[in-house]
Amino acid sequence: MHSPQPVSQKIRAEIKGPVGYLIIDRPERKNALSFEMWKEVARLIGEFGANKALRVVVLRGARDLPFCSGADISEFETVRANAEGARAYEEANVVAFDAIAACPLPTIAMIRSFCMGGGMGLAAACDLRVASESAEFTIPPGKLGLAYPPSAIRYIVAAIGPANAKDLLYTARRVKVTEAEKLGFINRLVAEDAIESEIEKLAAAIAENAPLSLKAGKLAINHASGYEFAQDMKAVNAAAEGCFDSADYREGRSAFLEKRKAQFKGE
Repeated sequence: MHSPQPVSQKIRAEIKGPVGYLIIDRPERKNALSFEMWKEVARLIGEFGANKALRVVVLRGARDLPFCSGADISEFETVRANAEGARAYEEANVVAFDAIAACPLPTIAMIRSFCMGGGMGLAAACDLRVASESAEFTIPPGKLGLAYPPSAIRYIVAAIGPANAKDLLYTARRVKVTEAEKLGFINRLVAEDAIESEIEKLAAAIAENAPLSLKAGKLAINHASGYEFAQDMKAVNAAAEGCFDSADYREGRSAFLEKRKAQFKGE
């Protein structure tokens, strides 16, 4: 199966079995995202979500690079030099975050080293976050004189709560991974040399389960979280009710009675 084609190798998609990997590969900028890269995130996530062969999406930095050090500040004097450009840039950020959060597939952020600014927004929009011991986090707009889009902040608040979000926003301080775990931002903290294998095991465990069930559950949780794109209660209920008429539900019942592992097809 061919992976979706990127506009630039700085951000690309790779497919390995049932897992789609969105990979940031810009070492010269420590994986900071340019305006065009933000747009690529939304496009590639959309292609993953439409691929019926996929079961899980992982966002990560290439090789041992940082997860994402945020927006490319070199564009502040070009793309974001005036209010109009800044608004367009922020809109690209929001579209990327919303694409991840609304993706019908479970999403996992694999975090090494820097997870800062917009990078923290990318991770917050994912369903799960797995970090290694080198990970560091910050929300720095207070040091830059700008404000993050309110619709982007909601993902941070959903992950760590309003008081903790205010603490990080007001102070713009860097947070080590152990504190990020205590705040609830990190679901799993693993050793530096174990994160690759842990991600593979987690993705494989998720991929074994019934895709329609996971989709329905994600829709319900997003609705309960108050996300605007998930406020169609009819669609939420339809996804849940559709599971009962699915071939996967019949397979799940049979596998349980026969004491064997179910083979789900997302149908």
